[in-house]
Amino acid sequence: MIEKEYDYLIVGAGLFGSVFAHEMKKRGKKCLVIDKRDHLGGNVYCEKKEDINIHKYGAHIFHTNDKRIWDYVNQFATFNNYINSPISLSKGKLYNLPFNMNTFYQLWGTKTPEEAKQKINEQIAKYGSKSPKNLEEQALSLVGKDIYETFIKEYTEKQWGKKATKLPAFIIKRLPVRFTFDNNYFNDRYQGIPVGGYNTIIDGLLDGIDTKTNIDFFEERDHLEALADKVVYTGKIDEFFEYKYGQLEYRSLRFEHELHEIENYQGNAVVNYNDADYSFTRIIEHKHFEFGKQDKTIITKEYPEAWNRGKEAYYPINNDENQQLFKKYKEESLKLENVIFGGRLAEYRYYDMHQIIASSLAKVEEISRAEQ
Repeated sequence: MIEKEYDYLIVGAGLFGSVFAHEMKKRGKKCLVIDKRDHLGGNVYCEKKEDINIHKYGAHIFHTNDKRIWDYVNQFATFNNYINSPISLSKGKLYNLPFNMNTFYQLWGTKTPEEAKQKINEQIAKYGSKSPKNLEEQALSLVGKDIYETFIKEYTEKQWGKKATKLPAFIIKRLPVRFTFDNNYFNDRYQGIPVGGYNTIIDGLLDGIDTKTNIDFFEERDHLEALADKVVYTGKIDEFFEYKYGQLEYRSLRFEHELHEIENYQGNAVVNYNDADYSFTRIIEHKHFEFGKQDKTIITKEYPEAWNRGKEAYYPINNDENQQLFKKYKEESLKLENVIFGGRLAEYRYYDMHQIIASSLAKVEEISRAEQ
C-alpha cells in the first residue's frame, strides 16, 4: 500500500477546516488545506483597505458563553471590548435593537416595564394566534402588531425573498424582548472583535500547515483525493454527491463596499434598513468594530439575493422539503469511512462562529478517541 503524502485533505479554509487542521497538526498529523477562493479564512476573512479591516462577507461579531471556546480563540488574537448594539431605521425613525425599553420608548413613549408589557400583551391578545400557520402569525403572537410591522415584516421579506405569510412559522422560534434599557444585542458573557481582524486567528490556526488557494476541489477531485488518507469536506453536501437526489436551497448575499472621504458615515457599526424601499437589509461601517480613528471610512451594503450554483450559499432554507432532501445526503455521507463532513454547508445548518469551532473540536476529539 502506497503511503499518502497527507493524513487529511481539508476542503475549505474557514473556521471548521482551520480548527480541524490546527488540532490534527498538534496530534502529529499532516494536513493540506485547500480553498476555491483566493484567500484563507472563509467568510470571516477581512480585507484591509485605508487601514480599515473590512468584514468582506458581512459583519462577524464573536460572542459565546463557553469559556473554553473564548479561551481557545484568545490564543490567537487579542479581543477588544466591542459590544454589538445595532440601530434600526424604519419609516424615517431610528430605533435601538434588540427590542428593549429604549425601543419601546421610541415606539410608544412607554417609560416603565409594566407599561411596555401591557402594550405588547394587548396587541398579542388582539392580533395573535394560538396556532400560527406562517411567520406573520407567529410574530404577531410573540410581540404584537407594532413591533412586527415596524421591525420584522419588511426586513424579513427582503431577507428571504418571500411574503411573511408564505414563510413557515418555525423561522421565528422566539423573539427576545427585554424589559431593561439594554442595547447589547447578545446575552453572551464573552464578546468582542479580534484586534487586527479575523485573519490573525486564521493565520494562527494554519501556522505551519500546507495551504493552497484558488483550488476547486471538484475540478481536481481524483488528484486531490489521492494525496491524503482522509478528506474533511466543508462545502455543500449536495454538490459532493453531484446533486444525485436534487439541489438543496439557500439564500445568497451580495455585498457592495463603498469608500467615503469622511470620518464617520453613520455613527454605528451596524444599521438595519427595515423598509422595502431599500433593497439592502443593512449597512455596516467597519471602522466602528475596532473604534477606528481613520480620516476615511468604508461601508458595506448587504443585499439578500436568490441563490443559484454560481453564487455563494449563505443561509440554508430549512423547510420540510429541504430537510427531507438533506436527510438523504446525510445518510449517504455516513456510508463513507474516509470522508468527514463538517461546517455550515456540509451540515446544512446555520452556525455562529463559536458553534463552528466547538463542532470542529468535538469532531477532532471523536476521531482521536476512535484511533486510541
